[in-house]
Amino acid sequence: MFNYLFITNVLEIAEYVEKCGVTRIFLDLEINGKEERQGHLDTVISRHQMTDIKGIKQVLKKAELMVRLNPLYEGSQQEIDDAIELGADIIMQPMFHCVAEVEKFGAMINGGAKFIPLVETVNGANDIHLIDELKCVDELHIGLNDLHLELGLNFMFEIISNGMIDKMLYGLNKPYGIGGIARVGEGTIPGEVVMAEHVRLGSTAVILSRAFHLGAITVNELKQHFDFNEELLKLDNKRKDLLQSDSIQLEEIHNNFVMSVESIVSKK
Repeated sequence: MFNYLFITNVLEIAEYVEKCGVTRIFLDLEINGKEERQGHLDTVISRHQMTDIKGIKQVLKKAELMVRLNPLYEGSQQEIDDAIELGADIIMQPMFHCVAEVEKFGAMINGGAKFIPLVETVNGANDIHLIDELKCVDELHIGLNDLHLELGLNFMFEIISNGMIDKMLYGLNKPYGIGGIARVGEGTIPGEVVMAEHVRLGSTAVILSRAFHLGAITVNELKQHFDFNEELLKLDNKRKDLLQSDSIQLEEIHNNFVMSVESIVSKK
């Protein structure tokens, strides 16, 4: 199964995008340290609340509710307990720097929800194979934004184009998702080109980014400029078509992806 993630705390949007095929609603409670890392950038810093969990959970019929909490700190156990009690199906741990942090966080979850560590630091990436071996970990997600910033790269997709992510993912046993994606024909790198990399790399999940939904905060906004249902179906059909491609075809698309990234970076 391939999972499409949508970040929102708006009940009507969660209900609507689930009907369109979104399989995971993503509540983002991470705030500790985020302003310092990303406050100067054109990125979205969510202001979701723990109290949003219950309402979102109640409107979902089959999509899973994933909650990203704060990085490990003295209040993590309480956050984890509260999130699970309110209905979180999946807990995501951000900004860890070693396998020990993940193991500690997983012990706090203690099987109360699925556990997905978000690999978005250099040290976390270096420990990814050790993290993959932890019994408490169900899946992994690679966060391209913070990771490319720490690496001093100019564009987040350089992590894929320079071969780093191939090395990170080689030999992993747990399912893993990668970053976010735009609509077909849209975005700095079009959605279908990024999806080809997901297929080539064996990814099982992606976040529908702001470039996909244009930052819509109501269903009417989602419907105003494009048909969300049609666009998600179009992207998934591209994924299914790409799954029929052989390794030579995927490598050719990858080479075009690399050239596109290099062209973008050269202009920064």
